Amino acid sequence: MSEAVYILCAVTSVVCAALLARAYRQRRTRILFWSTWCFVGLAINNLVLVADRIVVPEIDMGLVRAGTAVAAMAVLVVGLILGESR
Repeated sequence: MSEAVYILCAVTSVVCAALLARAYRQRRTRILFWSTWCFVGLAINNLVLVADRIVVPEIDMGLVRAGTAVAAMAVLVVGLILGESR
C-alpha cells in the first residue's frame, strides 16, 4: 500500500510542475516561474523516494532525498525574496 502512495505522490508533483509551467508560459509571472522550479525539485525528490523505497531498498538515499527537498524549498524562498525586492 505504501508503494502506491509513493507513486501517487510522485505523479501528483510531476503534474503540478507541468501545470505550473503551462501557467507560467501563459502569464509570465515570477512567482509561477519559481513555483515551477520548486515543484520540479519536489518531483525529483519524490522520484528519488520511489527509487529509494521500491526500486533499490537496500541502498539508503536519505541524504539525496533531503538534499533535493532542501534545494527545492530554497528555490522557492529565493524566488519569494527576489519577488518582494522588485
